[in-house]
Amino acid sequence: MKIYSADTWTLEELQEQISDAGRRTVLVPPASTKQAVLEVFGQVLDFPEYYGVNLDALNDSLHDYADALSEDDGGPVTMIWQVPAVYRTDRSFGVVCEILQDAESYAGRDLKVIAVFEN
Repeated sequence: MKIYSADTWTLEELQEQISDAGRRTVLVPPASTKQAVLEVFGQVLDFPEYYGVNLDALNDSLHDYADALSEDDGGPVTMIWQVPAVYRTDRSFGVVCEILQDAESYAGRDLKVIAVFEN
């Protein structure tokens, strides 16, 4: 997982670089609480209705998402997760980062994650 400050690259610049590399972009908007982060990931990645909206479910659902990417003909995906400063102080932030890194490793070249730290 790569981490950038929002001052380094604009979202548009990142999306252009990702597109130029032949990858699709999935933009995960900012959320300021653990519950909101879990809900946003579920909505953006279209997790199934039975998604448990907890850290274990996020881990399992990201692995399922990675499996679907490997079977998809649409090409690899780079996920841009916008992370507000207030959420980076939440205890769950580090765990979500580990889950994303694990999913990225599991997916190989099919999934890359960029966290953009907003001020």
